[in-house]
Amino acid sequence: MTGSPEILRYSAFAETPDGGNPAGVVLDAAGLDDERMQRIAAEVGYSETAFVTGREADGRHRVRYWSPAAEVPFCGHATVATAVALAERDGPGEMTFATAAGDVVLTASADVQGVTVAFTSVEPAVRELDAPVLTRLLGMLGLHDDDLSPGFPPRESFAGNRHPVIVLADRELFHQFRFAPGEVAALMREQGWAGTVTVLHPEGDGVYLARNLFPVGRITEDPATGSAAASVGAYLRAVGRPERIVHIRQGGHVGRPSILTVRIPSEGGIVVSGGATAIRD
Repeated sequence: MTGSPEILRYSAFAETPDGGNPAGVVLDAAGLDDERMQRIAAEVGYSETAFVTGREADGRHRVRYWSPAAEVPFCGHATVATAVALAERDGPGEMTFATAAGDVVLTASADVQGVTVAFTSVEPAVRELDAPVLTRLLGMLGLHDDDLSPGFPPRESFAGNRHPVIVLADRELFHQFRFAPGEVAALMREQGWAGTVTVLHPEGDGVYLARNLFPVGRITEDPATGSAAASVGAYLRAVGRPERIVHIRQGGHVGRPSILTVRIPSEGGIVVSGGATAIRD
């Protein structure tokens, strides 16, 4: 590719007109090498930019994701943004994204409100957090073991990216905790957490407040995180929570209110759904 590729910009999972998580989308990236994709992602400056590096006739697309700092295996909000862009160009329907984390199956549907996308994560895996790592993480957030919500043990959850998940009992503490981005980013790199550090507070009736810390991607807090939402669904299933549909509210701390809907089947991948709208200059 000799010329400059077209870079689309979408906001995914918005709860209000000024909400959601912005993502860059490059639909024709077959000729871009790693250096060029990394440079474009840094210039766009969003938490992730998605690059469609190949397409096949059966609705299968090869997709890669880059933050301003590095390539990441999977990104949920950029996946939704890319699927919406493809649906607007080619029409709604089913498609598969071949990602570094595995195949992700999506369904795009359209109505008068626009395009909604539901994606099914790769097979999840949930494991315990090492106690010394948990202690270090809590300390970096100014938290202690007794701040954790009973019945929600800390875990590391994977549904495309690896996310530590901790759940806080106190709503005000959830809103007020602070952290040093450099320290958290160093721990994330050490542990191979390519996604976010996910901190939750249960509101009841299937609603969870979420803060997703992403300093390793040069974003202090992410407004809406589809991979984390899938990992939250896997986490809730693994720790025996009864909800089968949950709503995750995120982004208020960075002024971009967002909502993600998560369906938790009894087995297999977790289904995350939401929409995306084009960001106009």
